[in-house]
Amino acid sequence: MSTRSAILSNPIEYLKGVGPQRGELLRKELDLHTFGDLLHYFPFRYVDRTKVEKIARLHGGMDYVQIRGRITSLETVGEKRGKRLVATLRDETGEIALVWFQGWQWMQKSLREQVAYLVYGRLSIFNGVLQMAHPEMDLLTEDIADGKQFLEPVYYTTEKLKARGLTARAIGKLTFHLLEQLSPLEIPENLPAPILQQYRLLPRPLAFFKIHLPAGEEEAQQARRRLKFEELFISQVRICRLKIRRHRQSQGFIFNAVGTHFNDFYNHHLPFPLTGAQKRVLKEIRQDTMNGRQMNRLLQGDVGSGKTIVALLTMLLAIDNGFQACLMAPTEILAQQHFKGIAELLERMELKVALLTGSIKGKARKEILAAAADGSLHILIGTHALLEKEVQFQNLGMAIVDEQHRFGVAQRARLWQKNTIPPHILVMTATPIPRTLAMTIYGDLDVSVIDELPPGRKPITTVHRTEYQRPQVMEFIREEIGKGRQAYIVYPLIEDSEKLDYENLMKGYEEVKAFFPEPKYYISMVHGRQPAEMRETNMQRFARGETHIMVATTVIEVGVNVPNASVMVIESTERFGLSQLHQLRGRVGRGAEQSYCILMTGYKLGNDSRERINVMVQTNNGFLISEKDMELRGPGDMEGTRQSGILDFKLADILQDKPILDAARACAEKLLQEDPDLALPENHPLQEFLAAQRGKSQWSKIS
Repeated sequence: MSTRSAILSNPIEYLKGVGPQRGELLRKELDLHTFGDLLHYFPFRYVDRTKVEKIARLHGGMDYVQIRGRITSLETVGEKRGKRLVATLRDETGEIALVWFQGWQWMQKSLREQVAYLVYGRLSIFNGVLQMAHPEMDLLTEDIADGKQFLEPVYYTTEKLKARGLTARAIGKLTFHLLEQLSPLEIPENLPAPILQQYRLLPRPLAFFKIHLPAGEEEAQQARRRLKFEELFISQVRICRLKIRRHRQSQGFIFNAVGTHFNDFYNHHLPFPLTGAQKRVLKEIRQDTMNGRQMNRLLQGDVGSGKTIVALLTMLLAIDNGFQACLMAPTEILAQQHFKGIAELLERMELKVALLTGSIKGKARKEILAAAADGSLHILIGTHALLEKEVQFQNLGMAIVDEQHRFGVAQRARLWQKNTIPPHILVMTATPIPRTLAMTIYGDLDVSVIDELPPGRKPITTVHRTEYQRPQVMEFIREEIGKGRQAYIVYPLIEDSEKLDYENLMKGYEEVKAFFPEPKYYISMVHGRQPAEMRETNMQRFARGETHIMVATTVIEVGVNVPNASVMVIESTERFGLSQLHQLRGRVGRGAEQSYCILMTGYKLGNDSRERINVMVQTNNGFLISEKDMELRGPGDMEGTRQSGILDFKLADILQDKPILDAARACAEKLLQEDPDLALPENHPLQEFLAAQRGKSQWSKIS
């Protein structure tokens, strides 16, 4: 292997035409460190220079054209800033003027009269005569006399690179030098022959050659298709292998019994009957915890779908089997809320539940740590404080992670070390992830979905209102408060415009106070600049019903559960992403009363904003919303995908290329079912390729 691809690991500065200074720039600007990186730096479009036109046939309706001829004259015209270089190019049918306004001194030095050139550029008309400004000039040689043999690739570049002469065209030249040096053996095949045949894919060396230098559009398409398939297939093989390895190797505790705690709670303390979806998920968890392997399950459920009850029943299952359980949440407020909710549900049962966060110190902290270590504590709920070394359990069997995309992979890995055999892991998220994305990112996790709301929950009514209708909106809030309800008014807070956003928030707060004067109405305000205690006090006052309205920035996005709040007003809606709007809307509609979400905007709206608002008004389904969000923003922007690093595809786009993704996944699953260790001779190239890549992803083991 090493001899075959040794050339591709050469540092980029050793390539002809690069050198140390340009090499440093390519590293910084484009992250190109080696010959191999340049090979994987693909063009984003092509210019067709395979045809040559006659000068006499050119007309104003043409755009970019290629001609050839001799330069018959070269002269500079104009004064000072208007100075320019004009060349006359002649072929056997006529002549045309070529003009340079910038960099003309350099062109004057490099062009020669009575020498033949191949010329490519955009036609323009000046004083009724056709001319070409700043064309690309190549010395006419035999092999390009009838035009180039390949489409000319166009690469992204940056201003800093252009200043050093590394234009899109210059990068193309470097790639050409690289391809000249490479033999097919240096780009070894990594897909098994049967797959190449089944999907009619180009061989790997040919695909790299054709994507950089295709003879025509058809060849470029074939090369892209092959390389997209490879990216998606390799990622699916990795994910499927993780799953197989985990199922094969990872030992897990066996929960044999459904015992007294589970049954007592289920039969006597459930606040409402479970939905069909909740029962289905519990059954999946039950099966996972009986097979002797560690469970790694992702539970997706929309805001308010009842994930907490499923989590609690799962923890009771662990307790019935002689184990302890923990639940980790991303913020102190959320951890407190879980603690309060779970402690209330369990108050008539003989179980000990505790809360551990960074602010719990001294004697209280010592007592909690001692109880976790001696086994007298059944359930520990907390923030990342749970991950600290000093937190030791006597026998942890179940770890639940809420809003998992807010925890880094390394943090979750530390939960595995809290027992001799890793505890079962249940990862929960209220950020619905489209199926295609979930299978690509969390393909090594088993995915469960709660896709129905508990009975008695009414869908939230969502409407769009503009500034002009503000008095009616305020009147509506007044009516709802008159019925004994509460309301949120949320303002955007975006890092780039933080100062301005705070001014808007304060202005908004004053406006709201004018509509709702004390002492008849009380208002809480919550924003990120307040000290944590003050923020907490204001939230708690609202939660207890002591204030009627909460004016806030998006700090309330996750957490706060106030069943009595029935109105959510979102200011400057156009500045929020879809998933964020959906999360905010989920703060209301938690009680049995009808709830409302009012999206406020200015009069003028861009198409994207209008589309987002229409989606919000039309549906409450988080999965549909996340699909739409992914369409509008692209998968790389979605929460959780950036840090997973899994969507680091150079060519593939899991939305546009869904058919290729589906084929790649089916292929990977079939291949690994038949040969999980890639031991068959036809799978050796793939095995070698994966082994060479292995150093690049040290977190592959962890969900």
